[in-house]
Formats: sequence, structure tokens, C-alpha cells
Amino acid sequence: MTSNSYEIAQLGASVLRQTAVIVPDVHRADIQQLIKDMHTTLSATEGVGLAAPQIGISKRIIIVASKPTRRYPCAPLMEATVMINPSFQTLSDVTEKDWEGCLSIPGVRALVPRYTDIMIYYTDRDGIAVSLQLAGFVARVFQHEFDHLEGKVYLDKVENNADIIAESEYFKLH
Repeated sequence: MTSNSYEIAQLGASVLRQTAVIVPDVHRADIQQLIKDMHTTLSATEGVGLAAPQIGISKRIIIVASKPTRRYPCAPLMEATVMINPSFQTLSDVTEKDWEGCLSIPGVRALVPRYTDIMIYYTDRDGIAVSLQLAGFVARVFQHEFDHLEGKVYLDKVENNADIIAESEYFKLH
């Protein structure tokens, strides 16, 4: 099976505002192909995560792939992890505002409050149920990508419009 790179759906595309559909069988050939295509698409970007709706496919699949990039120079390094039908619960009420951007909303950054400590649950690409505790930046990336499955984008979480800036201004700050 060859792998394809998809165009990233941009803000305004209806797929980004839909609740993504549960994946009933991770072993299906079309799902395994979608996972490969998502990896290929993400690797061609400086993103640290990708949700299937971002490539126009309304399925509950995300990839979290934290790594230092020009966009996120302080991001911790982790193996790209495919998460199918993910869910999470908070481990505390503590939230923290930090900067986020999105491949679907280029040129914009915003301060977004997110839970700092979460427990996540998902099925991996082999059909194995996984639970994992996440904190800090990786927990933020997971919540950002999870929001895409719920038809939300990070701008929906911003508390104050003054917290939204052009990416060019963000880079002047950092």
C-alpha cells in the first residue's frame, strides 16, 4: 500500500465543525490506509498532531507526535502515536493558558486554557486498548486534536479575543 499526502482542511471547511464518526474496526484496510496517509501528511508539516477531520475525513483518529520544530522549539520528543476512538478524563481541575497554533488555521496563534494532567484512553492501530497519563505540552496537544473530533477548533476555547495574535507577532515574542 502506498501512502498519500493530503491537503490540510482550512478553517471554514464543514468537516472541521462535524463530530467525527467512531471507527468500529481498526483492522479494516481503509482505516489502516488512512493511518498511513495521516502519518505521511503530518510528516510533511511542522505540526505536532493531526486529526482525521483535518484531512477531510470524519473519523475518530488522531496522531500525537510531539517534537521540537520551528513552530514549537521546546516541544518534548515522543514517538508519533496513533489514537483511535480516544477519550480522556481530567486528573485535576488545574488548567494553564499557553500558546497554540493549528495547521488548519495558519498564521494565527492564541493563548488557550487546557487541563495540565489527564488520563487518556484509546485503541491503537493494532486494536489494543491503551490508557496513558499525559501532562504538560503533550496533554495540550492531545486535547487540541481531540477537539477536532468534536467539531471544535482551538479558537473556540480562547477566553479573550486579545489572546489571539498573528503568528508573525508570536515569533517576535519567542
